[in-house]
Amino acid sequence: MRIRGLLLAASLMAAAGAQAQALPKTAEFYFEADALAVKPIVAVRETGDAATQKLVRAIQRNPRAVAERAQLAHIAMEAGRVELGRQLYTDALALVTPSDGQYRALLWNYGWDLYRSGDDEAALTQWLQLVSARNSTASWIPTTLAMVLWSLERKEEAVQWYAAAVRTEPTQWISTTRYAELLPEWKESERATLAEVHAAWVANPPTWP
Repeated sequence: MRIRGLLLAASLMAAAGAQAQALPKTAEFYFEADALAVKPIVAVRETGDAATQKLVRAIQRNPRAVAERAQLAHIAMEAGRVELGRQLYTDALALVTPSDGQYRALLWNYGWDLYRSGDDEAALTQWLQLVSARNSTASWIPTTLAMVLWSLERKEEAVQWYAAAVRTEPTQWISTTRYAELLPEWKESERATLAEVHAAWVANPPTWP
């Protein structure tokens, strides 16, 4: 009986952990530029091993080097060293506060690296922190959340967020023809995911509000 009780408790804990993250209500429009967030974090211009070595030396000299940690984290996750990248991002975030100029870029970049490493739920967590930090209505939010929510099989919510993008800039998002122009940093697979959301929006566009 004790074993059965422990198994039941474990299953309940797992179910609680698997609950979908709550989303804020969509705003009517998303025009904010959010320049502090939407940018790569580049501390050194070198690439490959030269960049890695230079970043490691910089962190050794200055343990509070935030940008260097973030760039090294990105390099690590891009190379498949996901746990190392997570740790470096976590360390970098521990060195800043939400009022710090680097905070939003850290979360935005961390979200993308998590998404591209296959952890959609963790990516959503980072991006939602940016949305809720100051009730942001940044222009990147509707399409990015639509993409990640679709990947998480939260398809009705994904369509709601895509509808917010269309309300904001109808000439841009009413079709998929300008995706490569509008989303040049996205991978083709990511634009393809958004195109699936677009198709669902076309089939049944939600009303506002």
